[in-house]
Amino acid sequence: MARILLFSVAGYAILTAGYIWFMPQAFYDNTPGVAMMGPLSLHFMRDVSLAFLSGGIILIWGALRHDPRLALAGSLWLALHAIFHVGIWINRGLPFDIIFASDFAGVIVPAALAVWAARRLGPQSA
Repeated sequence: MARILLFSVAGYAILTAGYIWFMPQAFYDNTPGVAMMGPLSLHFMRDVSLAFLSGGIILIWGALRHDPRLALAGSLWLALHAIFHVGIWINRGLPFDIIFASDFAGVIVPAALAVWAARRLGPQSA
């Protein structure tokens, strides 16, 4: 189960990386809350894309090797990104709006699943 979750979150991270890299304007325009952070910066978008790609690749590597340390390393970007988004939500006054829903589903849940699965990964995980 842990490996399946890691592969799933890795796939999500890699797809997100591709979306941001190849369609930065669409990501900027269509992701709730992104435009509130300032004008579109292609450099910043590509940096974020590469962070998602790196995390996804390392998650796959950890799952393939049954190595929880690698899987935790792969989940690090996702977890720190989620913590950052929780901080933004708190600074916005804790509204339960479309931005929170998008952050919860697209940032916080994948990070939590990756960390949870990485901590349960081991030689016996399926």
